[in-house]
Amino acid sequence: MMPALRRDRLIERLPQVRGRLMEDAPLAPIAWFRAGGPAEVMFQPADRDDLAEFLAALAEDVPVTVFGVGSNLLVRDGGVPGVVIRLGRPFAGISADGMTVAAGGAAMDVNVARAACDAGIAGLEFLSGIPGTVGGALRMNAGAYERETADVFVAAEAVDRAGRLHRPDAAAMGFSYRHTKTPEDWIFTAATLRGAPGDRDGIAARMTEIKAARQDSQPIRSRTGGSTFKNPPGSSAWKLIDEAGCRGLRRGAAQVSEIHCNFLINTGGATAAELEGLGEDVRARVRDHAGVTLEWEIRRIGVPLPGGAP
Repeated sequence: MMPALRRDRLIERLPQVRGRLMEDAPLAPIAWFRAGGPAEVMFQPADRDDLAEFLAALAEDVPVTVFGVGSNLLVRDGGVPGVVIRLGRPFAGISADGMTVAAGGAAMDVNVARAACDAGIAGLEFLSGIPGTVGGALRMNAGAYERETADVFVAAEAVDRAGRLHRPDAAAMGFSYRHTKTPEDWIFTAATLRGAPGDRDGIAARMTEIKAARQDSQPIRSRTGGSTFKNPPGSSAWKLIDEAGCRGLRRGAAQVSEIHCNFLINTGGATAAELEGLGEDVRARVRDHAGVTLEWEIRRIGVPLPGGAP
């Protein structure tokens, strides 16, 4: 009897690391939508040097995808080929010095806001309303409550696909609405943000206001990926979606939120294909009703299952 053919395993040809490599790592449990397939291999680097050395030695044909906390992300059902890099605790440190806060790329935005509050640094309260990490905030110039990352940015560090270190200033970042002009292969490992002197009680009160506003206007207790579409120039995505009759629209177990219709929610057991398909249904209805093509804000990664929707 002939032996069974052995599947080539990516993990066996990856560079040695000091961090952790995991094969067929489930992503759905750590993605806020709680949907999607696994990572072919997940890499959690021990530190910046471990990340840089791994990337420098990694074969050019191996795809690399960065995964933060999975808040503004949809993982397709077929999983993510190649290596998924997830920055963990070594990249989550936060420290304050004067009116600046230094934070690792994996630091949660809300924790940066809390650290700034403790240090009497005002102006970073808006970060408490963004459910993501500093790295993600840099990548998409995340913003909320009339402020955005560009407003408080001082400096950043990033490692590119070849393992080279970059320290971009604001001009190199090229901030615009929910976008930067930095290369897609840069992985942000740290940032320095600046605020202004403030009263701790006043800062804390503003953060409490933001928390209450989110609870009142967003389905934060649901399985969701945050704001689904970018606001088009001169309009609001939620308003266009509502006017197109999409509030509460469903596809399988995926639904447009009744609370805030620029949010998609997994009502229980929704596939990524259902969620993405529902998003495309919304885009089509808005396009037909208002002549506006909504642009996805949620980042979609991976591949569909064979025969499934994209």
